[in-house]
Amino acid sequence: MNNSAPFLTIGQAAARCGVSTATLRFYEERGLIQAERGAGGQRRIHRAMLRRISIIRVAQTLGFSLAEIGEALDTLPRFRTPTKRDWQRLSRHWRTELQRRIEGMERLRDQLDGCIGCGCLSMKNCALYNPGDREGAVGSGPGILMGR
Repeated sequence: MNNSAPFLTIGQAAARCGVSTATLRFYEERGLIQAERGAGGQRRIHRAMLRRISIIRVAQTLGFSLAEIGEALDTLPRFRTPTKRDWQRLSRHWRTELQRRIEGMERLRDQLDGCIGCGCLSMKNCALYNPGDREGAVGSGPGILMGR
């Protein structure tokens, strides 16, 4: 493979990023990456997309949805390799969201054995967590544990 060629085949890009070609097609369908078509209709992926693909993979590992990742990627220029500064900005945003999720998980962990927050386990305990079934007026589900 010519390391200076600006475009890679989809197979080359997939191998380089550690994903399948189907994954890259899926990312393209979702608008997360862009590919061009060669003379024979074959997908060609610009080297600038390699870092975007890596960002997608890291963000998925952190538990972000493709919709959330897409929103973040939409803040980057489409046809430029994301820079260190771009990554720092994205990671600051994701760090804040991860901290919020961690706090929610800790709250869930700490309350897990007492009540599931829906008012059904124990009237005695839930009278403390949910007096007068105030959660019922807000909506269904385990609202107390989900941070509502």
